[in-house]
Parts: sequence; C-alpha cells; structure tokens
Amino acid sequence: MYRTALRNVLAHKGRLLMTALAVMLGTAFVAGTMVFSDTFGKAMRDSNSKSYSDVSVQVVDRAAGSGASAKQKSESGSAALTDATVQQLAALPGTANARGVVGGFTGVADRGGNLIGEFWAAKGANFAPGQDGKDPRYPMAEGQGPTNAKEIALDRRTADKAGYKVGDTVRVAANGPVVEAKLTGIFTTDDPVVSTGGTLTLFDKATAQQLLLEPGRYSSIVLTAKPGTTDDALLAQAEPKVPSGHQFDVETGTKLKADEQDMIAKGTDTLRTVLLAFAGISLFVGIFIIANTFTMLVAQRTKELALLRAIGASRKQVTRSVLVEALAIGAVSAVAGLLAGIGIGAGMQSLMRTLNENMPQSSLVIEPTTVVVTLTVGVLVTVLSALLPAMRASRIAPVAAMSSGDQPTSQKSLVVRNTIGSLLAAGGLALIGFGASTGDGSGRMPVALGAFLTLIGVFVLLPLLSRPVIALVGPVLRKLAGTPGKLAQQNAVRNPRRTASTAAALTIGLTLVSGLTVLGASVGGAIDKAVTSSMKADYIVSAANSMNLSDQVAAQIAKAPGVVASSPLTSAYWELNGTSKAISGLNADSFDQLAEVKLTSGSTSALGKGQLLVDQDVAKKFNVTTGSTMTVSFPDESTGQLTVGGVYEKGGMLGPVVLANSEIAKHDPKPYVSDVLVKGKDGATGALKQSLKDATGANPVIEVKSKQEVRDDFSQSITFILNLMYGLLAMSVLVAILGVINTLAMSVFERKREIGMLRAIGLDRRGIKRMVRLESVVISLFGAGIGLLLGCFIAWAINGTLKSSLAGLTTVVPYGQLALFLALAGVVGLVAALWPARRASRLDILSSIKTD
Repeated sequence: MYRTALRNVLAHKGRLLMTALAVMLGTAFVAGTMVFSDTFGKAMRDSNSKSYSDVSVQVVDRAAGSGASAKQKSESGSAALTDATVQQLAALPGTANARGVVGGFTGVADRGGNLIGEFWAAKGANFAPGQDGKDPRYPMAEGQGPTNAKEIALDRRTADKAGYKVGDTVRVAANGPVVEAKLTGIFTTDDPVVSTGGTLTLFDKATAQQLLLEPGRYSSIVLTAKPGTTDDALLAQAEPKVPSGHQFDVETGTKLKADEQDMIAKGTDTLRTVLLAFAGISLFVGIFIIANTFTMLVAQRTKELALLRAIGASRKQVTRSVLVEALAIGAVSAVAGLLAGIGIGAGMQSLMRTLNENMPQSSLVIEPTTVVVTLTVGVLVTVLSALLPAMRASRIAPVAAMSSGDQPTSQKSLVVRNTIGSLLAAGGLALIGFGASTGDGSGRMPVALGAFLTLIGVFVLLPLLSRPVIALVGPVLRKLAGTPGKLAQQNAVRNPRRTASTAAALTIGLTLVSGLTVLGASVGGAIDKAVTSSMKADYIVSAANSMNLSDQVAAQIAKAPGVVASSPLTSAYWELNGTSKAISGLNADSFDQLAEVKLTSGSTSALGKGQLLVDQDVAKKFNVTTGSTMTVSFPDESTGQLTVGGVYEKGGMLGPVVLANSEIAKHDPKPYVSDVLVKGKDGATGALKQSLKDATGANPVIEVKSKQEVRDDFSQSITFILNLMYGLLAMSVLVAILGVINTLAMSVFERKREIGMLRAIGLDRRGIKRMVRLESVVISLFGAGIGLLLGCFIAWAINGTLKSSLAGLTTVVPYGQLALFLALAGVVGLVAALWPARRASRLDILSSIKTD
C-alpha cells in the first residue's frame, strides 16, 4: 500500500504541483518570519550592546527635563542631581569615575532650515572633558569639543548628511528659540540613537543644562567601578548618597543592559507574532486547496481504490495510503518552504536596509527552532488537510469498481453540513451584534469570537449559497457569451463543494482586505473630523517633538506679517466637581475666528466673561446646563466656582471643556501650549506660511501646517498602515490564486470526456477556452463578493466597539475601492484560468471521448 501511495504521488505530479506550492508558500512565510525576526533581534541586541559598556551604576532623575509635569516637580521639591551629588558619588570607595549627564531633545537644521532625521531620534547632551580635554564617550574625529554657549559638536553621520564642516554655523533648537552656534568638532560614537539614524548634538555643560534642563542640574549620573568592586557592591554604596525622592532610579549597568535586551526581545516577539498571524492566514487558505485537491483525487481514483478494497485492502490501509501521499507532499514542500523562507528572511532584511539605511544589520540567524517548526507545520497542515478525504476514500465500497463516474454526495451529509453551518453562522452573528451594541472595549472579545464563528459558518454554507448566487449571473453569461457562458454557469454549480472550496480561499482574503479598508476609511474619517472639523484657522503651528511651545513662539507669531488673529492652544488638568478634566484654552477675543463648535445651547461669547464651554458628555455626566455652576479645584490649590456658558456637540480638537486663556493663566501661569492657531488676512497662502516660519526664526523643531496638510498627514499614516497590511495579505491571495488554478486544472482532467463531446458536436477551441475562463471568473467573483459583504459587516461591528474611545466614529464604506477589489478578483479568476483553459482547448477529441 505504501509503494502504491508513493507511485500515486509520482503519477500525479502535475495535479499535486499547485498543492505543493501552496504548502511551500505558507511554510516559506513562516520560516521567513522566524529567520527575519531572529536576525533583526540579534542586530538590535548587537547595536545596543555597548549602551552600558562603561556603566557600573546609573542614577536617573525621571523628573528632570521640560517633559516633567508640574506635579512631578512639586513632589520632587528641591531634590535634584547636582555637582554636589556627583562629588559625593565620586568619593565612594568603589567609584573609579563619576560623571554627570545632561540629556534631552535637540533638533538640528540642515542648510535649508529643515529638521535632520526624525524628531524622536534627535538628542542633545553635554560634552564632559577630562583633564586632557577629551571626553572618552565622544572621541573627536575632527576639531575639538564645545567650550562655550556659541559652540557645538555633531556626530559624524549628521555632519555628513547635512554637509557641515568644522567652522560652519549650525542652527539647533531644543524647547526654545533657535541657537546659532559654530561647529567646533565632529565626533564618532556607538550610541544606538546615532547608529540607527538619529542626531546627537554636544554642548558644553552649562549650555546643555540651560537649554535641556535647568542650570546646575543633571538628568543622570553614571558611575564606573574600581577594579575588584562589583556593580552590586557599588550600588549598595551609592543608594544612601542619592537624594531622597521617588523620582530617582538607581540601577546597575548589568541590570540596565538586561532590561534593554528583554525589551528588544519583547519587541521582536511582537513583530514575529504579527507576521506569523499573516503566515497562519496563508496556511489556512492552503488548507482549503489541499483538502480540495485530495478530495478530487479520491473522486478520480474511485475505481482504483475500489479495486484495492476488492482484492483485500482494509479501510485503514486505504486511509493510510492517502495520508502517506500527503506526508510525502508535505515533507518535500516543507523542505522547499524552509529554503525559500531563508531567502525571504534575507530579502526582508535587505528591504529594511533599503527603507532605512541606518537600520542595524546582522548575519542571517537560522535557529534550530525555525527548522523544526517549519518542517512540522508543513507536514501537519498537509496531513490534517488530507485527513477527511482519506477517511472518505476508505468508505468507497468494492462494488464501486464496477461503476463509473463520481459517487453522489448523500443527502444526509448535505443536511448535516448545512445545519452545522447555519448554527455556527447564527451564533457568530449573534455574538457580533451583541459586541457591537456595547459601544466600548468590552465588546471586542465577543466580536472577535463572533467573527471567527461566522467565518467558519459561512465557509460551511458556501456550497448551499453557491447555487442561488451563481444562478443570478446565468442570464448575463448567456447573453454575453452564448453557449460557453451557459456551460460555464452550469459547471460552476455542478459540484457545489468543489466550487465552495475554491471560492473559500478568495473569501478569506477579501474578508480581511475589505474589513481593513472599511476600518481604515472609518477611522481616518473620524480622526480627520476630530482634528479639523473644529478648526477654522488657516495654519496650526506646533513642535515636531510634541513638546510644550515656549511663550516666545506665540508672541512671535502674533506679530508676523499677514496674521489677523492667533492664539495659543493650551491645556491643563483641573478638577471639576471633584473629577479631573482636561481643559482646553484659547484667547476669547479670537475664538470665533480660529475655532468652531456646534453649540446646543449658550454662546461662545461666554468665554469672554470667564465662563466654561462643555461638551454634551460632560453636561450629561455632571447634570449641568447653560447657566449652571461647577466647583473647580485649581492647580494652585485654591477653589472656586465657574459658570457653564454653553454646551457643544462632542468631537473635534478642543476636547471636553473650553475656557479662555486669560482665565487659565490666573491659576496656572505656565500651562502646556501644544499649538498656536493662526488666521491669515488672505487665507492659507504660501506667503503667510513663509512669514510664520520666518517669525519663529526658521526653527527646525517648529512645524507650520495648513488644515489640508494636517489632514494629509493623517491620511498618509493610515494609507501606509493599510498598504503594509495589504502587502502581508498578498501571500494568502497568491495561495488562493494557486487554488483556483489547481481546481480548474483538475476539473479539466475530470471532464475530459465532456470536453471531448463538446468539441465533437461543434464547440471550437475558442469556445472551450471561454467556457473555462468564465467558470473561473464566476467562482472568483462569488468568493470575493461573499468576502466583501462579510468584511464590511465585521468592520461595522469593530467600529461599534471603538465608539467610546474615538469620538465621531461612523462606518464609512469606500464603494470605489471595494468595487476595485471585486474587479481585481475577476481579473485573478481570469488569469488563473489561462493555463487550464489552454490545456482544455488542446485535448484530443477521440482520446478524451474514450476516457473512463
């Protein structure tokens, strides 16, 4: 029996090729994901391995820097890391060296005034020379380190990128005005921020403290232990010398390095999980192809298997023979998938390097786990997919050897299948409806479970759905393609199970693609509405690093030529009736020119009277209306009463509560300034934008964006995410195409006699080709159409669970994109049918008619 099984594999090489390719692609995605994540993780670990090479103990002040909140600063009091702290720690018996470190955001402008690199990787630090005038952390390749406020040093990569040389004037900015300084040195460093494409600017100690922290303060202190002193021993000595306060972290370099390695491991594990999820989708699609292939092979070999039973083969032997075929195909395909996966891993690494030349690189890492998992997954998926066809083969009676044709599917099996599918789909729909009705995050799990059950239920019901749905296109096919169109429609519904298995692969892909598209359009619309619907200003000025804008920026913008109204958009957190709420502030005299809210009661003029505007949620929660008063606890620990001057619809950039800036300043002299809104004399013009840039000193950290530019930024982000997801789903779509080709090719072989008869009675080769192609297109459109409907429904349900966290979210159906997906599915069906159609048209008439 085993020899028979292996001979069958060799005898049906062509028919099994697509199945092997499906398994190979799925396992290649798995192997490639694991190789890439292991390689990327090693590269990140190697890149960061020197971060703490000279650190025995590190003391960090979490409250240091402009990012610290007022609450943190008040809690810390006068506690800080100063020169006195450095001296105390340097005097410890186990300390060989102690240095104070100043760190913070610093943007560097290129010659065009634009920020070099990304804002999140733009850092500044202090140059700390020893007695020899050198800082071992930053060896100078050219020139020397900065010694005063008018000098800086840059890392080699940044200097080369901008074309700066020693002696040039460079514009830099932290959280204040632009600083023009002379470039006195260019240094090399293994700092991970720089090695991954960031920028590092060095100042002398006093200037770094002035710009990045405050005079006399350090953000951290690094201790190096004397020979013979362990990190833990030095830690024990240092802890009593650290100022009292909850904002100080004291850790050994060993612990910091281990924590960083763990963080990298978690990040790469998350990346691997996401990629493996898409690989799982490809394998899931492959299951339908494998099961369909073996089902058709069993049907075509009914006589052969019946003869084996007649000469004494048991049911177990027949089952095992089919599973041995699957095992052989799975093993060969998994090995091929592993080799292809190694290539995919190398390709993904090269792609990352192309997208970001500063991404850390490493030699390919092929762990034993990758080999074992890939081979196991490939074999198991193939064997399990062939299990049901194998069991069906074992039930073929010996008497079937005397009959011809397929064995008809029993009515009982169809009833059982349809009943199970209906129950699964109904249960899934009920769970989805329940989850969507909650309106918050608690409904996400029911929606996820319901989506899974509905998807499985629909797959089970696809044979039942195929007849009436495909029958609808019958008149269209007959009208457009005549007899070949009629035959194509009949062939598509002749074997509903085969049609359903072929269509299911495309249904999975289109469900995910359409669901993502609807979600992207819905979320994008909600964010666009939240950011721009209440914005009447022509431009919004903000910091690229999302940090607090200095008071000088708002003053500079107000004086810029062409500006008719401007206001800083401030934010504070006050307690209203005992509950902390975010307060947004704008100047009362320019509010109506810069912003717009849809009032349900009251007037925006109430801001000029020192009154609050609240949204409907706040009004409902606190049971207040226009004219009501609310008790307020201010940051300066005083309390008072504020009157509600109006209620507006929820949503928009202003948040739940709005108050005039003048009122906020009475109790919070330095509120957080996120943006400055600007109205121009002639609207949003290039001249006004340049005027605003000039007014802020062409600060590389400050961005000036129009309403449309803000909208485009969000749109680009969502488009990038969607394109990434589409790319990851492309593998499963490719596997689905292979499934269509495989099914049609085997269907052509199965219908050789029928095709021969059609040729004999006058249907020419062109008609045969058209018949096969139309059948493929119909099946593809059927699967894609079901997937589109299912994807839109699931996206609607997911939107229901996001409404509480994303104001103004409604389901947006991009009909144009969905129609394009449906058309592409038709093209997929057409392309997939080219080879089977050509093969069918070339069958010899006489030999086909004689086929048993």
